[in-house]
Amino acid sequence: MSHPNIVSREDWLKARKVFLEREKAFTRERDALAAARRDLPVVIVEKDYQFDTPSGSRSLADLFGPHPQLVVYHFMFGETWEEGCPSCSFWADNYERLDVHLAARDSALVCISNAPLEKLLAYRKRMSWSFDWVSTAGNGFGVTFPGTQPTLAGGYNYTNKIFGEEMPGISTFLKLADGRIAHSYSTYGRGIDILNTAYNILDLTPMGRHEEALDYPMAWVRRRDRYGA
Repeated sequence: MSHPNIVSREDWLKARKVFLEREKAFTRERDALAAARRDLPVVIVEKDYQFDTPSGSRSLADLFGPHPQLVVYHFMFGETWEEGCPSCSFWADNYERLDVHLAARDSALVCISNAPLEKLLAYRKRMSWSFDWVSTAGNGFGVTFPGTQPTLAGGYNYTNKIFGEEMPGISTFLKLADGRIAHSYSTYGRGIDILNTAYNILDLTPMGRHEEALDYPMAWVRRRDRYGA
């Protein structure tokens, strides 16, 4: 970090007010973007996806519970992996105990991974999480690229490229009045940044994320029980 520009309190306040106008413009644009996202068309989910859950096999519709909306975090945990992805674990730390708040706005949240359910539940216990987590049971629902060619339409993040066998993402679904399930939105890559409270807090600080000198941006991230190990 370079040495900060030190000024008087009066000059700081002037600079802060100028920057506030940029922040307000960003907030207005973010609100407009959210409104446009809500207006996007939806597509009906035709496949009857089944998932392994602690309550047995359940359909995608079952994962909604009593709510009309479902948010899915695609957690990177491959079928043969012994641990969940450290970066996805970093994100998942932000989802704990959100269920009651989301339920108050007619929404459910679930993490979905390719690993067998027993591995997911054991890892959830290790990490002291309580949010819902289910296994795809190999049904092809995950953000997974097992071969050398993109198997999902548009590749990862609609780039027509693949960057790894397992990748993260967020998808949202709507249960229609006739019981059909509609896929309304998915986002990947930097699109999931907004869900990470730690990153958003760091973005408020003078040093920010200070990842520039690292081999890759999240090289510093550890699973929550591995810092200092």
